Amino acid sequence: MESFNRQKDSASWIFYSWAAFALSVTMTSIGIVYLPVDGWVKGYVGMGLAFSVGSTLTLAKTQRDLHESKRLISRIDEAKVEHFLSQQSTLK
Repeated sequence: MESFNRQKDSASWIFYSWAAFALSVTMTSIGIVYLPVDGWVKGYVGMGLAFSVGSTLTLAKTQRDLHESKRLISRIDEAKVEHFLSQQSTLK
């Protein structure tokens, strides 16, 4: 049976991902601070930003976990089939 292969991202891709995330949240936050509106509106927009970021991270983790569980179930099913076929071939 083949070994478990994990996709490995390059260090530069990981850096880019974190930098893009940090830059987008920072720039949006600065934009909210300098909005020419009342503090309540800034607070509401800032709260929307915080919930959007949190929901996005949760969704990404949930999708990753779902994908990994499907891969694991698929590998278990493959192992069962291989075991069954190997038993059948020894009976002949």
